[in-house]
Order: sequence, then C-alpha cells, then structure tokens
Amino acid sequence: MPQRDPFYDILFEPLQIGPLKAKNRFYQVPHCNGMGYLRPKTLAAMRGIKAEGGWAVVCTEEVEIHATSDNGIAAEGRLWDDSDIPALTKMTEAVHEHDALAGIELVHGGFSNSNHYSRIPPIAPSMISVNNYDPVQARSMTKADIRDFRKWHRQAALRAKQADFDLIYVYAGHCLTLLMHFLSRRFNQRTDEYGGSMENRVRLFREVIEDTKEAVGDKCAVAVRFAVDELLGPKGITSENEGREVVEMLAELPDLWDVNISEWENDSATSRFEKEGFQETYIGFVKSLTSKPVVGVGRYTSPDKMVSLIKQGVMDMIGAARPSIADPFLPKKIEEGRLDEIRECIGCNICVAGDWLAVPMRCTQNPTMGEEWRRGWHPERIEPRKSNEGVLVVGGGPAGLECALALGNRGYRVILAESCEELGGRVSRESRLPGLAEWGRVRDYRMGLLEKFENVTIYCGSKLSAEDILEFSAEDKFGFSHVMLATGATWRCDGIGREHRGPIPGLSNLSVLTPDNVMNGVSANGKVLIFDDEHYYMGGVLAEKLKLEGHEVQIVTPASDISTWTHNTMEQFRIQKRLLELGVKITPQHNLVSVHPGAVKLECNFTDKSTIHECQTLLLVTERFPNDDLHKSLLDNPEGIDQAGIKTIQCIGDCLAPGIIAAAVHSGHLAAREFEANVPEDIPFLRERILL
Repeated sequence: MPQRDPFYDILFEPLQIGPLKAKNRFYQVPHCNGMGYLRPKTLAAMRGIKAEGGWAVVCTEEVEIHATSDNGIAAEGRLWDDSDIPALTKMTEAVHEHDALAGIELVHGGFSNSNHYSRIPPIAPSMISVNNYDPVQARSMTKADIRDFRKWHRQAALRAKQADFDLIYVYAGHCLTLLMHFLSRRFNQRTDEYGGSMENRVRLFREVIEDTKEAVGDKCAVAVRFAVDELLGPKGITSENEGREVVEMLAELPDLWDVNISEWENDSATSRFEKEGFQETYIGFVKSLTSKPVVGVGRYTSPDKMVSLIKQGVMDMIGAARPSIADPFLPKKIEEGRLDEIRECIGCNICVAGDWLAVPMRCTQNPTMGEEWRRGWHPERIEPRKSNEGVLVVGGGPAGLECALALGNRGYRVILAESCEELGGRVSRESRLPGLAEWGRVRDYRMGLLEKFENVTIYCGSKLSAEDILEFSAEDKFGFSHVMLATGATWRCDGIGREHRGPIPGLSNLSVLTPDNVMNGVSANGKVLIFDDEHYYMGGVLAEKLKLEGHEVQIVTPASDISTWTHNTMEQFRIQKRLLELGVKITPQHNLVSVHPGAVKLECNFTDKSTIHECQTLLLVTERFPNDDLHKSLLDNPEGIDQAGIKTIQCIGDCLAPGIIAAAVHSGHLAAREFEANVPEDIPFLRERILL
C-alpha cells in the first residue's frame, strides 16, 4: 500500500477557522453546478462525494437570499424562506457524514439579476441598467432598502445555521453581487454615507459581516469572498489600490478570507489562456495583511505546488472548484500516497457549460460527475465483474480508453486494440493544437492506470478488420466474446452541417481541407478561408494555428461571433480577441454558398447580399462522420458472429454519435458500467420530480 511522503504532511495539518477546526488544508470553494434548488438530491450526493474524497470544507454554489435576487433560469441555490431549509439540509447531512465542514455562499445579485421569475424590480446602489441585454433597469436603493437587505442577509444566515451549515459566506466576489456593486466606483454613485469615499463604499460590506457574526458567530464561522482585482486597471478595483484597501480595512473582521479575481470568466479562465496558479500575482498580498486563514484558487492539481503555496505564506488552504470536480478524491490520493492516480483538471470548462445550460454539470475527466445520485456512480468505486467474460475494445481514443479502464477496474479481461502507434485518438491530435496541451491529460491519466492492470492488454499499431475480429474471437480460447467499437469519427469534406443539408456546390474548384487533414500535417496553400459551422473551439483554434504558421486567414461563420458555443465555457471573448490581435479576418453572420476557382461566394444571413472572397485553400469545419463501417461489416455477417461466439457488439463514443470529448468519455464509461448489468428499459436513471 503506498504511503504518503512526509513532504506533504503540511497539507493535512488541521486549521482553526473561527469557532471551527478544518481537518486539513483542502477547501472546495463555492462553485455553480446546474443543480441548485431544482435538484437537491443530485446536489447533495455530488457534495457528499467531495467530502468523502477528503475535502475539509465543502461549499455550496451561490444561494440567493431573497426574491429580489432571482437568477432566472439558472439552477442556483435558494434560501428565500424557511421552506428552502430542508433541501439545503440534505447537503449538510451528506457533507457531515464524512467529517467535513459545510459552507454556504449567501448572495444577492443586485442589478446582475433581471428577476424574470419574481417580477420584482431589481435593486442597486444607484439606478442602473441590468448587466445583460434585458430591457430592465434596477432602481436605486433607499435607506429602507439597505436596512431590508441587511435584514434579509441576517435571516438567511440564521436559516443557514438552522440547516446546519458551518461556514456562512458574506459574498463580494465577482461583479455579480450587490456588495461588490456598493464597493465599485463604477456602479455606486451615491452621495450619502454609503457612497463616495472608499470608507463609505465599504460600509455596507462591514455592516453585513458584523450582522452575520452577531447572528451566527457563536457556532458558525463567517467567511468573506472578495475579488481583489477586476482586471480593468484604473477603471475598476485593483489589487494594488482599492482591493488592498478593502482587505486592510476589514482584515481581522471575518474568520476566513476567500480571495479571487473578477469576473467569472477571469476567475475560471480555461487552460487555453491561463495556466495553473495564474491568480497568485493578484491575491498574493492578502496573507500579509491578516492573521485570519486565507483561501485562494488557481486550478491547482500539483501537490508540490500546494505545499509551496502554504510554506510561502500565499494561502493557508488550497481552494479548488474545477480540480475538485475532475477528481473529488484528490485530497485522499495525496494523503494515501497515490499521486499517480490524480485525475487532473484539463481546464476545458465543460463543467461551467452545465451551469449556463441549467443542467447538471459534467466533466471531461470525470464521467461520474453529475451522475452520483441519478445513476449511483462513484468516482472511485465500481461494481465488480459478474462473469469471466472477456471484452475486445477497438480504438484507443477517449471512449475506448475510458471503457477499457472502467472494465479493467471491474475485473474483466480486456484487450484494447488501437490502429495507430500512439493512444489517445482525437485527444492526442487536438492536444497538439495551440493552447490545448493540457487536454492530453485525458489520455495520460488513463494510460497510466491501464499500464498497471494485469487483466488489460494493449496493442498499438493494430488495425482490425471485421474478419480479424471474427477470427480472433473464434480462435481465442479465453473467450473474448464481447466487442466495444470506439473507432471515432472523421470530419466531413463536403460542407454538410447546420447550414447545408446537402454538399456545398463547386468544392472541386478549390483545394479543400478538413480539421483531420490539418492535424495530420497536410499543408495549406496560400490564403486560407475557414468556414466554421461547428461553432465550438475547432474553427478558432485552427485559425490561430494557421495564422501562426504564416498564412493569411479569414474565418467565416453563420453565427453572430466566432466559436459562439464557447460563450458557455466563458472563453469566446478571449478567442475572438486573440484572433483579432493575430490579424485573422473575421466574417460573422455569413454563409458559404458556393465555391469557384480561387474564390468562394459568401452570403449575408439577413440581406442575402453576396460577396466574392479570394482564397487558395478552403478549410471546412462542419460535421463529422461516425467511423462505423467496421460495425456495419460485422452486422452484415450474422453467421460469422454466431460462429465466432460473439455475444454483443456495441459502438461507443464518436463512433456512436460524434460529440465533445466529455461525451465520448462518458459514453465509454457508461458502456462499461452497464456491461452485464440490469438496466431499466425506459429511463435508465433517477429523476427529481416536483411533487404535487
């Protein structure tokens, strides 16, 4: 059994937080999840798994304190009145079961919420339009409104205490909160004692902290979450000036400081644009100003880095949102000396997309995320094998690797055959694109564990035909009678996609490439025009790659902006900014209607006005074909299947339905979990229902 290196002992020293003691230095900071008040059982199970995995503190997401802060369709937490207490108590019970502390992030969104559900006019320090495109304005708060807000927050804190939470947050992180609106010169135009000077703008923040401590401080710790820098320079709060001033003014008042940067897209930047520890430059000063514990985040997955942060006095506890999603058992693995088993976050923000889409979040690395309650999946435990059957997995991409790993964990005998000389499939190719290197962790984590299994054999450079599979299954005396096909997908070269349900006319007139061609090393000629009808990261990242290689690049999309789906991963702004800075020509809201020698014809989405654009290479980023020919060939030979003794044949991942990498990993895991299992025929998972 592996033993923990004493070097990491500091990570497991207990720490006093107000009246409480955290058992170690691992702190799951508040993070949204698409579960919230709509799915309390799903939420409680997910948080409970974190606590079981060794996190000393496990926090909620944003929890609205009043109907004047209605976050619309988002599935966040709610604590509007006593009727919300039972749902939140489910989470504290799940967390306390594993000797962890439960924290709740109380929030009022101010003018960040349009209140479409409650239909109550939003409130703000000063009259202001809401910070989205809704035709709604927030009204300026009166002194009575401020007193009401303090009362609402106090009542919510008392309800949180009743729900058995241990840490109660006063939240001024990001510009999504009313307290941050009062702190900001941009939003606070008041001329009374709550506006003007920094001392006045901090007043409400101080009062709410004091109110909360007076209400619940006998039993609960009071934590503050504060964004010390808005990355806006002189226009906003900065860590050099006003952010530092706020911490100096309130240094000893809360029991814990949870510090970050604003906005959310900066705080949770993807690995394509920011690396591990990117917030240290901004938050590093806080610990020098307070004797209270400090928590910070930075997508930390390296135990050595965690130790360094504590020893250097940057923070007292290692905060994590995304790394705790990718591996809920990260603390346990460090504690037990299993560092090579850490499932490292790749920083893709698919988890964030779940919140924006108001569905339970998912994770590229951790296919069990969001499935803890509804499917009963555990990230570290899986049902043992039910027979001595063997499984042949064809294809070593994300779906095949995950399927082989899960089947291997169950104890089945597995052969994994990959046609290429390296494993990883699309993950290996895509991780070589600009900014996506950390995505290779999807491959590396699974390869590292598979190499330890005596019951799993891997063959690279082994392209199998239908005849090969039948012959192997018939001759193998150990009975590999089940076949999982994870043969991936191939990008189309005919332009068929969302805009074109038939081939684009004239493609033979021009040199046409697909993402597969580019990733496989095929060179583009001259000026490149990219037609992006897929709308995720691929079009934008290939534009960056080709521009860096010296090509003149134009990217065209029918959408309103480039890589538009990445609004859900909070990186669209950065993608478009980078392309503009590189000199890529961007043509949104246009369709590619036909191809001609040395040029293409584009058409405006609105006016149908057409324009001709010269190019020597056309790169089509539209749809992908599932590589299911092998599956079809096998099914075309039922007699051969019977003679070979094959009992089941199943497609998984992109071979079944092309999608994102997270979907491929989930598909492989699902197939392994359901192998020889009794799966309900109608709906194969539990649902949370509103009871009437």
